[in-house]
Amino acid sequence: MSIINPIIMRYVLAFFLPWLSLILQGKVLSGILCLILQLTIIGWIPAFIWAATALNRMYADRRTNRVIRAMNGNR
Repeated sequence: MSIINPIIMRYVLAFFLPWLSLILQGKVLSGILCLILQLTIIGWIPAFIWAATALNRMYADRRTNRVIRAMNGNR
């Protein structure tokens, strides 16, 4: 059996529980605001979009930090 990719699982979590996804990223206040937004049916879609873009930013920051470390290591 293959192990489910953790990146995919984070996006699944962001889809069903966007507030928890933000809290697990260390953005507690954003997570609380997202929970309040998600409590309304109409606000659930913006909450998911907010959590997904936060995940994209987190992974982009990780890639950028890896590139910076690699560039500093070559000097």
